[in-house]
Amino acid sequence: MDLNGEEFIPAPRERVWEMLNDPEILRQCIPGCETLEQAEPDQFSAEVVLKIGPVKARFNGEVFIKDKNFPDGYRIEGEGKGGIAGFASGGADVILKEQEDGTLLEYRVDANVGGKIAQLGSRLITSTSKKLAGQFFGKFSELAAQAQTA
Repeated sequence: MDLNGEEFIPAPRERVWEMLNDPEILRQCIPGCETLEQAEPDQFSAEVVLKIGPVKARFNGEVFIKDKNFPDGYRIEGEGKGGIAGFASGGADVILKEQEDGTLLEYRVDANVGGKIAQLGSRLITSTSKKLAGQFFGKFSELAAQAQTA
């Protein structure tokens, strides 16, 4: 599955970069994220609970940040295992472009799922992924705006 998009973030590019590298900010923004702990400078372990259609699962996994290019962007890759529900793996290229009143964040996601989740069908998985991306960026934009007024 591939998912591409862009979001306007109401904060300077350097601030968006800082937020994208802050485990606490990311934990607050990732839907269903219960824990996100930094194991190494560019490696995190995560526990996320998600419901995709009739399947609800707790995923445990690792996330890696690669190809850092301050403040233009990076690649984030990860894999999570959800027991009998299956697994999810993939990555996203994140590109930050300075705008007059903030930052344009472009993303290109490539993901794979297996197990029970894969049996749900690509349409449900894609629509759920879009919904989750919307929730992530909604919260991320909210936190960025709060940081600007603080």
